[in-house]
Amino acid sequence: LKNTLSYMGNEERLAYDVYNYLYTIHPLKQLTNIATNSESSHVKAVQLLIQKYIQDPSEFTNTDLTQLNYKDTPLEDMQAGVYDISAIQSLYDTLIAKGSASPQDAYEVGCIIEVTDIHDLDEDIILAQNSDASDILSTFEFLRNGSYKHYWAFDRGLKSMGVADGCCVLRSPYCHPEYPTN
Repeated sequence: LKNTLSYMGNEERLAYDVYNYLYTIHPLKQLTNIATNSESSHVKAVQLLIQKYIQDPSEFTNTDLTQLNYKDTPLEDMQAGVYDISAIQSLYDTLIAKGSASPQDAYEVGCIIEVTDIHDLDEDIILAQNSDASDILSTFEFLRNGSYKHYWAFDRGLKSMGVADGCCVLRSPYCHPEYPTN
């Protein structure tokens, strides 16, 4: 369960960093609105759980790069685009390359990030339920609900530029018409 906090903290920060970076290339309002109004609060929500449950960064066994130790670091002081989990670092690099190509690619990256986040949160929510960790559970449900909203914002962005299938242009596993819309 502790490792889920490390992973989710990195994953939420990845969304914040990617959206902010892509906004500098493609000034799409969804990118900046989601980064500044939502992802920043998601990072802080996970950081509060880390502050509560983690005494020392060595308690994380899933960090495989340099330990960043951002437990008490304000988000704006964290180095953008640098993570202590190699899978997150690799995902960041891939998403930045794709999203930089065009506004459509930037929206598609948003769809990819949110589906990835929802998938991971679905698994983490089960773990939190099985561990009777009610505060972690409620935080993860809050994060997942935000990701549903973000998915639909990126879907609408794609549709507004003429991509009729929205996020479903990416096909499986990124097409999720079953996600709640409110």
